[in-house]
Amino acid sequence: MGELTQRTYFVTLFTTAFSSMDDVRRQAPEAFQRHIERTRRLHAEGVVLMAGAFLEPQGGPISTMAVLASREAAEEFIRGDPFVELGKVAHHEIREWSNMLR
Repeated sequence: MGELTQRTYFVTLFTTAFSSMDDVRRQAPEAFQRHIERTRRLHAEGVVLMAGAFLEPQGGPISTMAVLASREAAEEFIRGDPFVELGKVAHHEIREWSNMLR
């Protein structure tokens, strides 16, 4: 688990409606907790291979990404995300990514 061995992966990119992590914690603490728990569970199950928030640019908006092994898993990851359900994701997309190190 966690080792990238395929040729192709699917990266979900999220741009949120939050300008800082403080905004996230203040405006949507329950969604944030569910997002973290769900992502960790999906990682433990081998569905999400990597995930995290971009550190730049500071001052927002907060942008995040996750790497998944299939388009279907990426679509489900987006559909079930608590911030998407709450309407706090301004934009999301799935990009097919080629692993040159396989």
